[in-house]
Amino acid sequence: MGDSCCNPMSMGAIKTYIEKNLPGIYVRSLMIGANVIEDTENGFLMNVNDQIREVCKKLASDEKLAKGYNAIGFSQGGQFLRGVAQRCPVPPMQNLISVGGQHQGIYGFPHCPGNNSTICDMIRKLLNSGAYLNVVQAEYWHDPLQEEEYKEKSVFLADINLERPSKLPYKENLLQLKNLVLVKFNKDTMVYPKESEWFGFYKPGQGKEVYSIWESPLYKEDRIGLRKLNDTGRLHFLGIDGDHLKIKLEWFKENIIERFLK
Repeated sequence: MGDSCCNPMSMGAIKTYIEKNLPGIYVRSLMIGANVIEDTENGFLMNVNDQIREVCKKLASDEKLAKGYNAIGFSQGGQFLRGVAQRCPVPPMQNLISVGGQHQGIYGFPHCPGNNSTICDMIRKLLNSGAYLNVVQAEYWHDPLQEEEYKEKSVFLADINLERPSKLPYKENLLQLKNLVLVKFNKDTMVYPKESEWFGFYKPGQGKEVYSIWESPLYKEDRIGLRKLNDTGRLHFLGIDGDHLKIKLEWFKENIIERFLK
């Protein structure tokens, strides 16, 4: 959100860095839209389900990816690419690396933690009042005070997390991954709660106390395959002692390129 596929200071720099460290590798930075301007705007305004459909078409038509590919998603790109893995198993995604993705959603305004002041809670209430009326916001806004409304009206996250009855093979598709890598920023001031980056979230009925992935129904019920991935050594948790998307290239090389891409 707020970035583009080809920004030389961000996504473009990551693409170049991977190519430099893995000579001969093919890296595709996905553009949503016809140009960089549209790509940036669509990160804010385009329904994620439409984005995923477009990405699935691009991947399926890319002959260089026909035998499989590794996917790296930054911030909201993490859960969006998980949606690709669950909905579009062809071509096969091999490793999914989520860098700061909000897999249980968000409940808070950037730089305004819920336990900081009354003002932050007031902002939450204002966002809540229209969250599930706004299609874009309803993609991964998760209100722990209104869990049933979230499950019913969320247009994206509740679907891929199988919060509602479904016969879609989301679990089977995710279990095709070789590895699911979850990167959390331990001092994140953009994502609330930051534990969402490791599939944690606020306990129902309040917005301060957080549960871990191990305590979540999503994991306990193995709804989408997380427990199976963990039991087979394919679920990985990496932490960075920094704010949202503040990554040193040396860390990225050692922990991502060397371990999961080489």
